[in-house]
Amino acid sequence: MKRIGILSDTHALWDDRFAQYFGKCDEIWHAGDIGSEELLDRLEGLATVRAVYGNIDGASLRRRLKEVECFTTEGVKVLMTHIGGYPGRYSQGIKATLLAEQPQIFVSGHSHILKVVNDKYLHLLHINPGAAGRQGWQTIRTIVLLSLDNGTITDCEVVELG
Repeated sequence: MKRIGILSDTHALWDDRFAQYFGKCDEIWHAGDIGSEELLDRLEGLATVRAVYGNIDGASLRRRLKEVECFTTEGVKVLMTHIGGYPGRYSQGIKATLLAEQPQIFVSGHSHILKVVNDKYLHLLHINPGAAGRQGWQTIRTIVLLSLDNGTITDCEVVELG
């Protein structure tokens, strides 16, 4: 079993509560707009990090990260990108990738809008963890925690950072 912490759109903001929540995680997934290499390095000090770059991320982060990540962990296939849209309204090109890869979880960020929803058409769990940074219009910063166990997704929890 693995505990996973998911965040997006930090825009270089470190919150000490990241250590509190992600320090108990086996993996941290960051869906882009990280904002600085320093923030990524600090997350890597807490757990294994899987991340993609976002539209605000500069050349140094783009050299370290991909635009789209597809991986399997604890028997669950995951596809992650920054700009992905939502079930029924996926971004151009991503729906074809989702159909080809058939992940169980699709993680994206960008909108700063928290959404955790089952896509019944593509048979996947779509997660947009909202924004963990202060940049943007959101009033509540959020992260998502969940557990993976031999192909099963459990214990999905939204944490409000205020």
